[in-house]
Amino acid sequence: MEEITEKVNNLSVTADSHKKNRIQVSNTKKPLFFYVNLAKRYMQQYNDVELSALGMAISTVVTIAEILKNSGLAVEKKITTSLVEVTDETRVRPLQKAKIEILLGKTANFDDLMVAATEQDGGEGDLQN
Repeated sequence: MEEITEKVNNLSVTADSHKKNRIQVSNTKKPLFFYVNLAKRYMQQYNDVELSALGMAISTVVTIAEILKNSGLAVEKKITTSLVEVTDETRVRPLQKAKIEILLGKTANFDDLMVAATEQDGGEGDLQN
């Protein structure tokens, strides 16, 4: 019975790590406003977005969240911090890294602000690639 419980708990962790509205941010792979615009798109689609980062990318996630909050598009729903073990084939022991997850939700006037931004950009919108 204990083994079944353990497998169920592991399943929920696995499913949780593949949320559709989660953005895993890296501070080396994409520019800051790529993530800002992606977060806007996710909020349009799912009503909220979860920004996640490890180590040095944490400051990038905080900046993205603050840009969205200060522009009136998002409200902070939840912030979770933790330490995770990262295994690396060059190291004998696993490395502990700081992790942050910030859950942002749409503001009441999110849709109005997005329409206004689209009109201001001449109909192109900042969400187009």
